Amino acid sequence: MKIVLLGYMASGKSSIGKRLSKKLSMRFLDLDDYIVEKEKMSISKIFQIKGEVYFRLIEHKYLKEIIENDENFILALGGGTPCYANNMDEINKNDTLSIYLQGSTATMIERLIRKKSKRPLIASLGDDKIPEFVAKHLFERRPFYEQAKKTIKIDDKTKKEVAKELANLLN
Repeated sequence: MKIVLLGYMASGKSSIGKRLSKKLSMRFLDLDDYIVEKEKMSISKIFQIKGEVYFRLIEHKYLKEIIENDENFILALGGGTPCYANNMDEINKNDTLSIYLQGSTATMIERLIRKKSKRPLIASLGDDKIPEFVAKHLFERRPFYEQAKKTIKIDDKTKKEVAKELANLLN
């Protein structure tokens, strides 16, 4: 089984994916970590030195590389991954199960303000600018996220509860 978790920044893709991988005894991969390992450079450094177009090209290449692998896995995507290079078509091919971890705009704003320093994309924004930034992004990305085969709502749930819900869904 190939499980791909997608959703906005701070929706819990990586932490829930790790929990789920333990519950299901499956390999966990984080696409951003995979890119960093392959390119021997941080994501922010790739953006800074080579630009977003280059990043989106290699992101697509590595996504395809992982999905075409025969092994079972749980893969956490970057928040923007589904929105570029027909990545959702690639993700939804064959036996891959894509799952959208859907948080309301309010939930995502609250989580991002709390963990702002760990998010390079928003670290320099004032707290008052984050609601508009998040609302705009979610509006633009929703059509891509909603192409996932399943959706799990994450509002008012702990990561542990979401991982358990996912495990039940898969059994």
